[in-house]
Amino acid sequence: MYTLVVVDDEYEIRTGLSNCFPWSDVGFNVVKQFENGRECLNYICKNKVDTVLCDVKMPIMSGIELAKEIFEKNIDTKMVIISGYTDFEYARQALRYGVKDYIVKPTKYNEMVEVFKRIKSELDNENKSERNIVDNEKSKEFNSIISIIKKYVEENYNNVTLEDVAKIVYMNPYYLSKYFKQKTGMNFSDYITYVRMKKAVEFLKNPLYKTYEVGYMIGYKNPKNFSRAFKKYFKKSPKEYINSAINFEE
Repeated sequence: MYTLVVVDDEYEIRTGLSNCFPWSDVGFNVVKQFENGRECLNYICKNKVDTVLCDVKMPIMSGIELAKEIFEKNIDTKMVIISGYTDFEYARQALRYGVKDYIVKPTKYNEMVEVFKRIKSELDNENKSERNIVDNEKSKEFNSIISIIKKYVEENYNNVTLEDVAKIVYMNPYYLSKYFKQKTGMNFSDYITYVRMKKAVEFLKNPLYKTYEVGYMIGYKNPKNFSRAFKKYFKKSPKEYINSAINFEE
């Protein structure tokens, strides 16, 4: 439901518009009634209101003056004016200040329905666009966080821990673990293993490094643990992997 404020200096008309028209059927809920534009302006400056339905001629502040204030203050609300006057000058001023429609009294049911269905459609589209913008911003933020995590792991693969990364991105370790899995489809520990094994292959290709040295370089203090982890990952021992790579190159 979108919020609606009704403004008219005549009590019978104001309450009739508020209570007798089936607003919920067209997607609106009357949240306030006011007898002049000044009261309405004070309210919408402090409260988010989607739409204002307002009489054109009122004491203290007219509907046109209210429309001018809304326009100049850039208040995010849509305005519909109702009037017993068909004077084109009123309509012209209303359009100048961004009024969505100018309805001449006595108001016709079908016209009211048509006007507010159109406004609801505009609000729906605006909200959809805003949600898309928010979703895009969140997506960019998520991608940025994942990039930071991956970069940190790739630079600190030999001694990185979940707790270390959690401090970098200001997250709880448990939440970070779930978050990383949700966004990448990979467990955080599996990603560390992936990075370490990728580095291990690079180092093993260098004949200057022995297998146990490579294991130590990528974070394994025990050579047997490194060999076991390497074989589990590649289905080959470090030696078998390098020999197969050499044979393939030949």
